[in-house]
Amino acid sequence: MPVLVVNMMEGRTDDQKRLLVEKVTDAVCVALGSEPNRVRIIINEMPGNGYAIGGKLMQDTDEKYKKR
Repeated sequence: MPVLVVNMMEGRTDDQKRLLVEKVTDAVCVALGSEPNRVRIIINEMPGNGYAIGGKLMQDTDEKYKKR
């Protein structure tokens, strides 16, 4: 049973997440010969203050993730 973990910044819509898990499941099934009902996907969403690139928080470098 494949278990995949997707870490991404918060802010995606439910429709975007639905499309993501559908496409990832399809790819896993093709690559591993697995059945869709055996594929597990965990989505971890991180706030802008919970992820950094190059020593800077995303909320400090990317307008989309700045605190409101």
